[in-house]
Amino acid sequence: MKLAFAGKGGAGKTTLTAWTADYLARHGHNVWLIDADTALSLGRASGLARTDLPAPLINRHDIIMERISSGLINLTPDVEDLPEALSVAVPLGGPTVTGVAAGRKRLLVMGSITHAGGGCACEANALLKALLAHLVYDRDEWVLVDLEAGVEHLGRGTVAMVDALVVVSEPSLRSLETASEISQLATGLGLPRQVLALNRHSCSGMRNRSLASSDATDGKALHTLAPALALPERRVAIPTLAGLQERMLEHAHVTGLPESAMVDEFVTMLLQQVMESAHTKQSLAPSRGVCCA
Repeated sequence: MKLAFAGKGGAGKTTLTAWTADYLARHGHNVWLIDADTALSLGRASGLARTDLPAPLINRHDIIMERISSGLINLTPDVEDLPEALSVAVPLGGPTVTGVAAGRKRLLVMGSITHAGGGCACEANALLKALLAHLVYDRDEWVLVDLEAGVEHLGRGTVAMVDALVVVSEPSLRSLETASEISQLATGLGLPRQVLALNRHSCSGMRNRSLASSDATDGKALHTLAPALALPERRVAIPTLAGLQERMLEHAHVTGLPESAMVDEFVTMLLQQVMESAHTKQSLAPSRGVCCA
């Protein structure tokens, strides 16, 4: 299955992408992490040291010109070998499921065409699209794409390639308004399969659950706003995690938290909502081999 994560800057989409990838790998699934955000923070959030991060594809002008330019721009370049060549392995953030061989996580950093430089923005854009399309259409594995913050990137056709979109928001009006814009634009681009992930949901004693079944005050307020904001109908929420707040004061990685059991519950519910929205029968049960996404 191929998922994209989008939301307002600072809402937590990179954190949720890293959590989801780690959960899947610990349950035996192979996962491709695609950092398509200009902040390029997914690798650090997933546990890589700064020195271990792969160079953004957008900066590999040698590869861009080799695969794309030979007098005319090649819009269908051969990219089959590039994912393995340009990606790096990502460590697991916690223990695997008993009796299940861990899957692998690999990170591929795309970069942004706004930083292409060198006058090769068109060529770089063509290669980025071809590589992402290869991962989404030709790879029978999980692919998680951490998109740029905001809504501008949606016009580039990225979301049209994935199975479902996770729209990440904080419980604030500005963040929810951005989530609504993202949701509407994605729907207009042909991707109605969406789940709203409400991050840092401040409800005392709340456990992970669908907002539709929550009787929390802010949960009710969100549903009151939902018709006006046109938010995704499927929704899950996770409260503020003290362990994450403490971790981020000194470290960049967000996996292996003290609240890891709660994080796993949240990711399980998120993926269940995603698969229901995409009308897939794929199981979340631990895989004892390569997962066919």
